[in-house]
Amino acid sequence: MDTLISGNILTFEGNPFDHPALNAVTVQPDTAVRVRGGQIVEIGPRATLLVAYPEAVHHAYGDNLVMPGFIDAHAHYPQTAMIASWGKRLIDWLNTYTFPEESKFSDPAYAAQIAELYLDLLLANGTTTVTSFCTIHPTSVEALFGAAAARGMRIVAGKTCMDRDTAPAYLRDTAQSAYDDSKALIERWHGNGRATYAITPRFSPTSTPEQLDALGKLWAEYPTCLMQTHLSEQTDEIEWVKGLYPNARDYLDTYEQFGLVRAGALFGHAIHLERREIDRLREMDCSVIHCPTSNTFIGSGLFDMGARTRDGLRVGLATDTGGGSSFSMLRTMAAAYEVGQLTHTALHPAQLLWLATFGSAHALHMSDKVGSIAVGMEADIAVIDLASTPAIAQRTLHVNDIWEAIFPTIMMGDDRAIAATYVHGQRVAQPRERTL
Repeated sequence: MDTLISGNILTFEGNPFDHPALNAVTVQPDTAVRVRGGQIVEIGPRATLLVAYPEAVHHAYGDNLVMPGFIDAHAHYPQTAMIASWGKRLIDWLNTYTFPEESKFSDPAYAAQIAELYLDLLLANGTTTVTSFCTIHPTSVEALFGAAAARGMRIVAGKTCMDRDTAPAYLRDTAQSAYDDSKALIERWHGNGRATYAITPRFSPTSTPEQLDALGKLWAEYPTCLMQTHLSEQTDEIEWVKGLYPNARDYLDTYEQFGLVRAGALFGHAIHLERREIDRLREMDCSVIHCPTSNTFIGSGLFDMGARTRDGLRVGLATDTGGGSSFSMLRTMAAAYEVGQLTHTALHPAQLLWLATFGSAHALHMSDKVGSIAVGMEADIAVIDLASTPAIAQRTLHVNDIWEAIFPTIMMGDDRAIAATYVHGQRVAQPRERTL
């Protein structure tokens, strides 16, 4: 059975950082997407497709924006329950809130409860793909992959690995157990349905060289996995790393010397980079993930989006919950705009939407599957109400074009703006039914 989803369809014609934004991203009014078997098979004028496929189930969204589902490229689902916790600096925050909460994920029931809550929060916010750290407990990984499979979601995740005494004893594994547990989870989940495994050292300050070496060897054995970690989030963290790895050329080198810097590597934050690191990240086709609400919430610094895109790096966008203060990619785009203003890059709404969808898919090496509305892509779709609150609605009465209509929702929107979410062609979240 075919499904038609109609409205104002957002499509990408190119990268809005390489071409004029208005040429790279277009909005086609009164257009429909035809979906069959979870795939997008046709895009065309609504009236034409209604005549051609009279038996299709038609979901009409009028003037709402029909766009790719959001892709959150860096998050910590085990931090769901402690999001928006007051703190000072990164290490204080980890020790006070994060590590005690993560210890609870040895309990399979608790892990399953939080995994299901977390994914439902994402879907209510229009996010259809997420890349998440789990905890050191294999049960936390099983819970998230299982919950994602039940919802049909594309998911990237992995067991967090920490064996250095800089992490609390109750959250440490070993180099060998990190290798063994991760390998078993890869064998079970990687490529199973829509699941991708990411080998996951938390960051080099909490892993010994022996553990990073073991994980580098594991990645060489399973090269189609991704690898996720953190890089240069705070200046005092960088100084900490220098003390722990005195022979490393820089922070990136603490990963590079163990085979963890290559295509498929995802480095969260990457704010305070040295020139060698930038050049090496580009040369090795690595990805950096911008986490604006987290960077401002924890006081880490300002990611320079303009500079990094000019450097030719793959750049994704992420909530980084629970260091990030929202589950919403709309709020994340708003924060990215604000950070851009402070780093002398006025991000166009087309660029922001691209970062939250195709850009993140490109960072995850999944842009052939998700991140855009195009024939042959998986039908992960978010429908955005551009007048979801009285404040936004009154602003849209005074706009001159579609981008002026979209921008207030980016800056002021939340889950109320999500009219519907589709995962693999199935409508899975409809927070508020609307008559159109």
